[in-house]
Amino acid sequence: MALENRLGLGFARQPKMVLFGPGQRRQLPYTVKAVARHALVVTDERMATTPQLKEMVASIEAAGVKVSLYDRALPDLPRANIVEATGRFAGTGIDAVVGIGGGSCMDLAKAVAVVLANGGDVRDYYGEFKVPGPALPIVTVPTTGGTGAEVTSIAVIFDDEKNMKMAIADAHIEPHAAIIDPELTISCPPGLTAATAADALSHLVEAFTARPKNPSAEEIATKIYVGKNRITDMFCAQGLALMNTGLARVVADPGDLAARSDVMFAAYCAGMAINTTGTAAAHAIQSPIAAVSHASHGFGVGALLPYVMRFNLPYCVPEFAEMARILKAADGSEPLLEQARNGIVRIEALLATVGTPLNLRDIGLRPEHFQQVARQSMLASRLVVNNPGPMSEDAVAALLARGYNDDRSWWERP
Repeated sequence: MALENRLGLGFARQPKMVLFGPGQRRQLPYTVKAVARHALVVTDERMATTPQLKEMVASIEAAGVKVSLYDRALPDLPRANIVEATGRFAGTGIDAVVGIGGGSCMDLAKAVAVVLANGGDVRDYYGEFKVPGPALPIVTVPTTGGTGAEVTSIAVIFDDEKNMKMAIADAHIEPHAAIIDPELTISCPPGLTAATAADALSHLVEAFTARPKNPSAEEIATKIYVGKNRITDMFCAQGLALMNTGLARVVADPGDLAARSDVMFAAYCAGMAINTTGTAAAHAIQSPIAAVSHASHGFGVGALLPYVMRFNLPYCVPEFAEMARILKAADGSEPLLEQARNGIVRIEALLATVGTPLNLRDIGLRPEHFQQVARQSMLASRLVVNNPGPMSEDAVAALLARGYNDDRSWWERP
């Protein structure tokens, strides 16, 4: 069964401005000054100590904008970060939020901008289009090449009381501007570089093979994820091509700015795609795995991807075949199924290039976890409905068993 965009739809949500290129962080003070007199910069403790962060803050202040700093962002953005930041800065005259760092820093900026502008608790805004009015203007400056959060209208939050990841999904949190400067990734540690690259690659694969939803006008107006379409495919094709040539170069020479630029542009393309398609099974399953394993998000979705691709293959052979041609793993003369399989094998090779574990045992999953993870995966309904292969609790548990046993044969059902 092939996927079909019957409407010929092309659709993408995006920031008002995207500025890409080495050194383009110099535009930050002008961008912030246009929307703020008192900006809150949110980042993490490591980034806060860097000369680049200090330089960016000083440049904003030199433009005549007052700057407050919150530097306690944590990985897998905990709700406590948002509560602390909004409690500290409510009523202080903040009129824009700048997120500098990885995905958690940028998602923190989005969530804080919502609560400072609209009041209440961040839990009030979990779900789709639950934000009643505009957030404060958000400016994003990514320092990793992976999450795509600089351009998305999603903020993912770990709610410790619910013990699961929740999300604000709303056009009101689309960034005002994204400033993407590959120079900021040069100092990114190798492990983080690898994990974020695996995350971006999973975004490209899941967006390119996502279910076309052929949405109505009402659905486009009320749903964040409205399916794979011509514009998201364009971003995916560009991102996959850049990853195909850029990843090995970054691994070989982390200081290669041209390679860093290619990978960061690929991650931007991935963010633009998933902002409309959403992610799918790999991300739905990874979230509950994170509660029982030691793997980072990027390595978690990367380890799942070989098995999710095999699960989805019967439903999107043409898409995987086209992916193979983009990745130079097929020339179009082979039978379609062979091309599709070659595309999957090439994605696995790219994951291996950056050191991603390619089975679930190596990321700490155990057989006693399978049913719990499968059950909780199905709760991520906004992702489950994007997956081309129909997901069920039993199918996910069987897929986990395949992944645990490193079974990368060409099975038709898990």
